Amino acid sequence: MFLVALSFAYFAKALSGSYMKSTITQLERRFDIPSYLIGVIDGSFEIGNLLVIAFVSYFGAKLHRPKIIAVGCILMSIGTFIIALPHFIIGRYEYETSVRWVVNSTLNPSPCPTLSASFPPGCESESNLSMWIYVLLGNVLRGIGETPVQPLGISYIDDFATEENAALYVGCVQTISVVGPVFGYLLGSLCAKIYVDIGFVKMETITITPADARWVGAWWLGYLIAGVITLLSAIPFWFLPRSIPISGPRVPEKCTPEQTNFFPTLRTLLAHPVYLIYLCVTIIQLNSLIGMVTYKPKYIEQHFRQSASKANFLMGVINIPAVALGMFSGGLLMKRLKLNIMGAARFAFGTSLIGYILSLFFFAMSCENAKVAGVTLSYNSLDAISYDKHSVFTACNSDCFCSSSDWDPVCGENGITYVSPCLAGCTTSVGSGKNTVFSNCSCVGVAGNFTASTGQCPQKDDCDRMFPYFLALSVITSFIISLGGTPGYMLLIRCIKPQLKSLALGFHALATRTLAGIPAPIYFGAIIDTTCLKWGQKRCGGIGACRIYNTTAYRTHNPVKSEHTFDTNIFLDSDFVRMLQNYKWDQSMSIQAEFIRYVAALTQILFSLHTCVLLNVFFEIEDNPLLSN
Repeated sequence: MFLVALSFAYFAKALSGSYMKSTITQLERRFDIPSYLIGVIDGSFEIGNLLVIAFVSYFGAKLHRPKIIAVGCILMSIGTFIIALPHFIIGRYEYETSVRWVVNSTLNPSPCPTLSASFPPGCESESNLSMWIYVLLGNVLRGIGETPVQPLGISYIDDFATEENAALYVGCVQTISVVGPVFGYLLGSLCAKIYVDIGFVKMETITITPADARWVGAWWLGYLIAGVITLLSAIPFWFLPRSIPISGPRVPEKCTPEQTNFFPTLRTLLAHPVYLIYLCVTIIQLNSLIGMVTYKPKYIEQHFRQSASKANFLMGVINIPAVALGMFSGGLLMKRLKLNIMGAARFAFGTSLIGYILSLFFFAMSCENAKVAGVTLSYNSLDAISYDKHSVFTACNSDCFCSSSDWDPVCGENGITYVSPCLAGCTTSVGSGKNTVFSNCSCVGVAGNFTASTGQCPQKDDCDRMFPYFLALSVITSFIISLGGTPGYMLLIRCIKPQLKSLALGFHALATRTLAGIPAPIYFGAIIDTTCLKWGQKRCGGIGACRIYNTTAYRTHNPVKSEHTFDTNIFLDSDFVRMLQNYKWDQSMSIQAEFIRYVAALTQILFSLHTCVLLNVFFEIEDNPLLSN
């Protein structure tokens, strides 16, 4: 019964965690925030976890563990509900548009205003509200609630199951936890198709489609569903006993000196060369993987111009199963090949190297920037330009008082997208809603046809042809990199003395969460923000979410920041294998001293790398006046 309950809890927490990542672009657009703030929100889960993990791990083992897990599931559920709370507070979603739904299309207002617009009333109070704080606090509470599930659940199984069955039970729990992200991304795909205010607005009045950069899906609905599932997972734990009778004799464990002397033991652990290098390897690798996984759906949306629903669907049915299959296959190969510690290290290094080489091919999978007049090319469609707020104005739209900050794209008959009907020089419109057609557009002018339709112009066929190859390479790369996951984890366990395993695994989890889980989404998001070409505008002024990116810069920035971490990872992996070959388990003090000098130099390289990356982010933000304000 406990195994079923714990598996359900693992499924629930994995589902809600993956659903959070599937709603990144929805949250950006709904709260008008940049990507780096989304990174802060995403990393807040790890912050909440780290706040109480030591307390829960120590005191939780002395209390009623099933009930502590139940309390954790309830806290996760409350946190998930808090994330959805802003939807019911801030009112209806309003996006920039000059298109209106009217019964009599002859009464359409002119898209070319003769007076400058002012901010709507009520802005003074609204501008001070930051509803994304609720999402942040809810995610912190989710992290706090998740804390007891793994350490107390696994220790409960280990304490009351036979040694033969414990490994099988833990494997079953971990397998179920892999299924959770699949359903999380599929739930994200479903909710992204549904308009955010479904049930409160007439859908025929909505003038945008799910592929539009202004579209916001029913992000809140998935959090309500995930919250209910998490709440249900807490119920069985209230009826489970504090302990279970153990069948058969079991030798009581005695505390070793390593377990009672914490700081000397920690110093011994960190002086272990194999463990420390492996720790550096996984921190660097997880920085890359966490950043890529967090923003991969967004990359698919922006670069290949797919809807958020399709991007999440592909993550759920293609990428996540490939990772799960890779981890399982890695463990199976390790058993079939009977790999020792040296073989496991070589295997992990080989998969990392192959994955690194394959990821270089992402640079060749390019789509051109969308042709947007005044943003990516000039109005005569001849020259590429560097966008600023004045570049969208030209002689053909000078008779209108147009806003340079709005994003209400229309597609001209010439195949060029214009930022708004006003900036396309359109003066009249016919039709209603999504079927509106703008006419007398002086900036379009192709063979006497001066019309434009709502939405961006479709992408070229070559980009559509490239997308399946991108997906195939993504699946292969994910599978190969994850092949080395299980051998690498077994390497961590086998290279440490048995009495140090618990501390080694705990410190490894602490270090990777602190140095990878928290910072990676933030600085990946900050780098993505530097590639934004056109920011949206909040209702009361100020920049909102990005509407269009420089896809060329996005493509190079996204793989490059991962390649930098993979470069360092390959460097560390090769040294790691070399160290294992030369490592003597009864080493002398001279070897220890040499290793300390080696680690000191290596630490300087790592800090230099992170400093260079962060300085590059800060300089690019400083050069962008919109981000620096």
